[in-house]
Amino acid sequence: MSTRPAIAVIGRRSRKVAGLRFAATVAAEAVCDAVFEAGGEPLVLHGGPRQALDGLPGRLASFAGVVVPGGSDLDPAHYGQRPHPRTEPDDPEQDRLDLAVLRAVVARRIPTLAICRGMQALNVVCGGTLDQHLTETSVSHLDALHEVTAEPGSHLASVVGTAPFKISSYHHQAVDRVGRDLRVVARAADGCVEALEHTTADVLAVQWHPEDLAGTSPQDGALFTDLVERARTRKEPA
Repeated sequence: MSTRPAIAVIGRRSRKVAGLRFAATVAAEAVCDAVFEAGGEPLVLHGGPRQALDGLPGRLASFAGVVVPGGSDLDPAHYGQRPHPRTEPDDPEQDRLDLAVLRAVVARRIPTLAICRGMQALNVVCGGTLDQHLTETSVSHLDALHEVTAEPGSHLASVVGTAPFKISSYHHQAVDRVGRDLRVVARAADGCVEALEHTTADVLAVQWHPEDLAGTSPQDGALFTDLVERARTRKEPA
């Protein structure tokens, strides 16, 4: 039996968790289950105090792959904007952690799957911007199912195919100006960017939540299998 590659699931900071007296670093069971079912060993990465971020690239190098999960709104100051009335930044320390993780995985080319907020943070790290509150269209993006289609010839298409498939969507913000070295590889019917690939680093990012349907959707399950496979064959940059 082959050893499970260690997959860092970047922890979410929570001020209160049932059964604990203090704040906690947590991860969604659905994300961890999806990684485990795909053959990986999910391990929650704790951000720690701010000074711990100085050693973050080295800490991440001990993992074979990374998942950057969804979460609350990123502070728009990180991409040079003032908050929209509907923007709700949650935790500056979480912002610092996620942005630092994404800079590190891009620089070190660590196999990564970025989900929802994770994709938005990737775009910001690469110099892009966000639409802080989507205009209502015929496609519902907040707590809804809708179809996406992968771009032919993309890595995403090699994983999920080129036929439309339904995804679980829960977001009110989205990629606006695409960052450098990123390629749009899926859109919703209304044009909303649904997936990005980094052109030089080993990072695939999706706007939807593949962990929601990973047990029943072949495409969503395949995203986690793909991450674990990329992690198994990871090579350190020269």
